[in-house]
Amino acid sequence: MSNILILGAGSMGTAFSFPCSDNNHSVSIIGTHLENNFIDQINLNKIHPFLGCKIPKNVKFFKIENLEKEINNSVDLIAVAVSSKGIEWVAKELANVLKKNIPILILTKGLAINNNKFEVLANKMERLLKKNGIHETNISAVGGPCLAKGLANRAHTSVVLASSNIKIADKLARLVTTDYYHVSTSNDLLGVEICAAIKNIFAILVGASEGLCNSNISKEESKKNYLNTEATLLQQSVNEMIIINKRLKGKNETALGLAGIGDLFVSVKGGRNSKMGQYLGQGIKFNEAKKKKMPNVTVEGADLVLEIGKKIKKEFSTKEIPLMISIIDTICDGKPLIIKWNYFK
Repeated sequence: MSNILILGAGSMGTAFSFPCSDNNHSVSIIGTHLENNFIDQINLNKIHPFLGCKIPKNVKFFKIENLEKEINNSVDLIAVAVSSKGIEWVAKELANVLKKNIPILILTKGLAINNNKFEVLANKMERLLKKNGIHETNISAVGGPCLAKGLANRAHTSVVLASSNIKIADKLARLVTTDYYHVSTSNDLLGVEICAAIKNIFAILVGASEGLCNSNISKEESKKNYLNTEATLLQQSVNEMIIINKRLKGKNETALGLAGIGDLFVSVKGGRNSKMGQYLGQGIKFNEAKKKKMPNVTVEGADLVLEIGKKIKKEFSTKEIPLMISIIDTICDGKPLIIKWNYFK
């Protein structure tokens, strides 16, 4: 039995505690400073309000002021399950309490820009920890088609756990693999994180397929006849994921695996990104759709476009990645979503 600490009490962090708990590990979930009332609610009724699931007995929830105490309780693994915007906060909090090199597993999906270069979250975490005095680090990441509610209900789920050191990836995989949480491993840490992040952008585009299938037919007919368009957008999305991933030094096969096409599929079928795509496909501009349709919903793909869009346009041409450029123009520049079909390969 191991001691696992999860930073972030939201849906994914809590869902990850289920396979950990089922492997008889002791799990402590530490909420962020914004989740204090949330933690009180969970500790009161033992039900996670977003997942609708009863919390396993060996999973305990704590407020952020308990972080140092729990870290010093012989923790074997720290899992990070905050939003991508919270990575800097996590690095600062961990730097204040870490006294030894504890493996860190990033569940968060995102991509950043640092010194005008693309930076995956594992590298960002490493850089920030070193900046704050933690020079020995061991950081891995998980990618793949994993919706939190499915995992919390113990649905068969396959993910890929990546580390630059495959032996570390294999060791962590053995720690959390169950008969329903199937964990493969990879040494392509860059590729897994890149694909896991940008697939959220492409999920928006595939989600727009119903509105994009034919502007000359009714909404009712579009609902019946959009699958050809969806398949076309899905294939082009995979093509562009391969191009972007390769340029950023990831492996081609990663885009074709769980972190790429697998994660894209589940995001299209059950995510917030594809919901935003539905509105954009109807001709609604991004700012209007966000304000009127999804005002309190985090759309990860849109946030990522705003983070990396300008850099992407400098590094890639429209002919190379027409879908990606189309969504950047839509989200960053307020243009209607217009697809350049003639550039598809």
